[in-house]
Amino acid sequence: MLPRAAHLLGLQLSLVCGCWASGCQEMESSADFSLPGDYFLSGLFPLHDNCPEIRSKPEVTLCDRPDSFNGHGYHLFQAMRLAVEEINNSTALLPNVTLAYELYDVCSESSNVYATLRILTLPGTQHITLQENLPHYSPKTVAMIGPDTTNHAATAAALLGPFLVPLISYGASSAMLSAKQQFPSLLRTIPSDENQVETMVLLLQSFGWVWISVVGSDGDYGQLGVEALEEQATQQGLCVAFKGIVPFAAQAGDEQMEAMMLALTLARTTVVVVFASRRLARVFFQSVVLAKLTDKVWVASEDWAISSHIAGLPGIQAIGTVVGVAIRQRTVWGLQAFEEAYARTDKRVSRPCPRGSGCSSNQLCRKCWAFTEDKIPKLAAFSMSSAYNVYRAVYAVAQGLHQLLGCPSGACATGPVYPWQLLEQIQKDTLIFNDNGDPLSGYDIIAWDWSGPEWTFRVIGASTWPPVQLDINKTQIQWPGGKGQVPKSECSEACLEGHRRVVMGAYHCCFRCVPCEAGTFLNESDLYRCQPCRREEWAPQGSSTCHPRTLVVFTWRDPISWVLLAANTLLLLLLAGTAGLFAWHLDTPVVRSAGGSLCFLMLGSLAVGSCSLYFFFGVPSLLTCLLRLAPFFLGFTVFLSCLTIRSFQLVFIFKFSAKVPGLYHAWVQNHGAGFFVVLSSAAQLIICLTWLVVWTPLPAREHQRFPQLVLLECTKANSLGFMLAFAYSGLLSVCAFACSYLGKDLPENYNEAKCVTFSLLLNFVSWITYFTLASIYQGKYLPAGNVMAILSSLCSGFSGYFLPKCYVILCRPDLNNTEHFQASIQDYTRRWGST
Repeated sequence: MLPRAAHLLGLQLSLVCGCWASGCQEMESSADFSLPGDYFLSGLFPLHDNCPEIRSKPEVTLCDRPDSFNGHGYHLFQAMRLAVEEINNSTALLPNVTLAYELYDVCSESSNVYATLRILTLPGTQHITLQENLPHYSPKTVAMIGPDTTNHAATAAALLGPFLVPLISYGASSAMLSAKQQFPSLLRTIPSDENQVETMVLLLQSFGWVWISVVGSDGDYGQLGVEALEEQATQQGLCVAFKGIVPFAAQAGDEQMEAMMLALTLARTTVVVVFASRRLARVFFQSVVLAKLTDKVWVASEDWAISSHIAGLPGIQAIGTVVGVAIRQRTVWGLQAFEEAYARTDKRVSRPCPRGSGCSSNQLCRKCWAFTEDKIPKLAAFSMSSAYNVYRAVYAVAQGLHQLLGCPSGACATGPVYPWQLLEQIQKDTLIFNDNGDPLSGYDIIAWDWSGPEWTFRVIGASTWPPVQLDINKTQIQWPGGKGQVPKSECSEACLEGHRRVVMGAYHCCFRCVPCEAGTFLNESDLYRCQPCRREEWAPQGSSTCHPRTLVVFTWRDPISWVLLAANTLLLLLLAGTAGLFAWHLDTPVVRSAGGSLCFLMLGSLAVGSCSLYFFFGVPSLLTCLLRLAPFFLGFTVFLSCLTIRSFQLVFIFKFSAKVPGLYHAWVQNHGAGFFVVLSSAAQLIICLTWLVVWTPLPAREHQRFPQLVLLECTKANSLGFMLAFAYSGLLSVCAFACSYLGKDLPENYNEAKCVTFSLLLNFVSWITYFTLASIYQGKYLPAGNVMAILSSLCSGFSGYFLPKCYVILCRPDLNNTEHFQASIQDYTRRWGST
């Protein structure tokens, strides 16, 4: 680093020496620019504006032009002089030690380099001697105050950095200057633009402005500020519809500015952020007035936010509302009186620089000498704030020297002070500077006010850090058009609740709104994607939240449950009553013809099937799921097996026993009827056990059928095991139907074809109805349909087979005797014989 710095210094020295060779070294500087003392401070101030011109050779720009005087820089110049005078007159700060100063007018880059190199010269000489140990180099100046712009400060800091000469800038706010490796000796009393950018983004967010334009000025301040603002704004969800830079050479109304005004109009943004220097901001707003851009909100950076240089433009009242960020308002007490006293004194005029010499007039200001009390530049709020930063910078150096010289002990030591020692001491003042050399300060949030006879501004809030926080009183802002509402600045209007954004084009702020699908919702954390509800929740279309699903179960308290339970209980009572009736009349012909003891097995099997219905009600469990259908199918199979074999035996006895007597005797001797019932029932038992083991019905929560419901049911209700058990029962029903139909011409007391056929048809119809219902309805009452199908099967079987016999036993006892049955058989025999 040091060899490169030495090379740069050598190059700059050649420029200075060229100037000195022209005879400028004989020039006397104004007494107002210098003051003798023990320790020298240097100050760099823009007493004149830069007037760019084409030069044929490298030489220092002539600053002292009467038409380029800068009143703002003049106030800064006087603030340093006042601070040094106060310190030298103080008995508490640096007693018996006087501060000296050399002040320079920096109107251009060349004058800035010239002044910086003069600061680095050895005391009493005009030379810079490069030493092996640069930190122990002892120039005549122990610290420098200034300069004001980022460009000038970066150049000065690069030159002073290798020597660790403290440089405290009062106006250079660019975030790039916080890099301590690159600028190790640079401190500043103005906040970094990093904080300003964060404050601006928070300001935009607080008003809901997401669709903005950004305009900057040529140079590090404007360009770096625009880049940082665009980056942070984009990260926070804001969209920069237009970005432009006002060139150094721009003039109001020229072709470049007209193109920029047209682009701002086409961007359709209500809010425009102007991160620009005062000079180029003035050019920009002159163009805004010419283009008649009105009813907008202009967000100002600190360099022009409270500048009367901008507010004084003719016609600027019509542009809309100006809000912005300003350096916190501070006052240098006595500065106004000091400047008035300065105007009253007689000032010695230095001999001017010879015409055509090309040397700098860094310590000349002819206009300063001509001031009278009534012609002093107005000390406006912006200049006062900046003057305070100069004032505070001088005091920071003085306090550092005060500690370094041991003044707190009562007497200040005298002797050489190396710049790095002073830099280290100043940096220890953590009440003023942070680790990056930036001030621990804040901003004022201001709004322009045209309600009175003259322009002014209101402080409507403040920004503090770390971290950056904003506090604004929005009621004090005058919005465009006299409206009391905050103007909107958005590409697309906000979507309704539950509608997600679908980006249209390159900007995420431009979108169309699409409702979220059912089962999804829009979370405020992500406005571009609908998120699915959790498993136990649901949401209708276009929802911003999910709702808990309703648990649905076929409960005991449901009215239809009461009806079904009553019917099933009545059936069980009828079965029990029938069993008692048959037991009481067991030896009667009707009971014997119905099967005798086999009737109790049939009634018991129907009762088992009926008991299984009680497991369909309430919250399903493993036990209830296992006992819902399997007992019914097993019991109904036993009933159908008994019905089938009883019908088969009647047909066999009356029609085939005489023809094949051997087969009949073998059937009777080997208990064929009982064997068939056991074998048939065992087959169904195996099917049911396989069903319960392989396709075990388990309690489950069903989420798919209804978006807003959770059905509590048993799984695998229609599994292969269920279908096998159902198919086997159906096969037995067909066999029973066939055997009953074959016996349609049997004796009247044994002819059950009509009743059994009707009951089996009712069984078929009930199950066909249930499966049809299950195919079109999967809701809460589907178990009720299943119960009704089972109840219908049981009731049809009972009523078709047992009720006619109960009727005969109870109502027609005259038919329940042996004579009647024998007469019926004899009549059947005569008819069968005749055929």
